[in-house]
Formats: sequence, structure tokens, C-alpha cells
Amino acid sequence: MPKSPLHPAPPPLEADDVKIVGGGTVLWFLGFLVLLPFHSALSRHGHGNWPWICLAGGLLGLIGLWYCRARRAAIQRGRQAAEQA
Repeated sequence: MPKSPLHPAPPPLEADDVKIVGGGTVLWFLGFLVLLPFHSALSRHGHGNWPWICLAGGLLGLIGLWYCRARRAAIQRGRQAAEQA
């Protein structure tokens, strides 16, 4: 069977990572707030750690937001440097 010719790789897709990570972070914090009043009922059924998992997800999302904003700024600085060169 003959090999098909190789095509050049398409350019990477650009997405607004800050909005995506921010939306996920908000959902994690919302999950924490929704589950927190039910902590005692969840604990009785062996799921007492669920609110804390949501809180951890929200806090990790804040780290992700910081990273995405720093990455976006670095990409913009790189594009500006390439335009000036």
C-alpha cells in the first residue's frame, strides 16, 4: 500500500484560555458553595470530602488563571518583539 503524501501541520488554534479556565474556576467555587450547607448529610453517607474537593478545584483554578494570564502576556510580548525585528 503506497504511503499518502505528508501535509504540513496546520497552525495551532487560538482559544481564550483565560475565559475557559475562569469559567471552570467559577464552577468549582459554585460547587463548593452549593455543597457546603449539606456537609453533614454528605458526611453521613461517606461523601464529606466533596465540598473540600470543590474548594481545592477552585483554588487550583486561581493558579491556572494566573498561569494563563502570564502565558497570554508572554505570547503578546513575543509577537511584538517579532514585529519590531
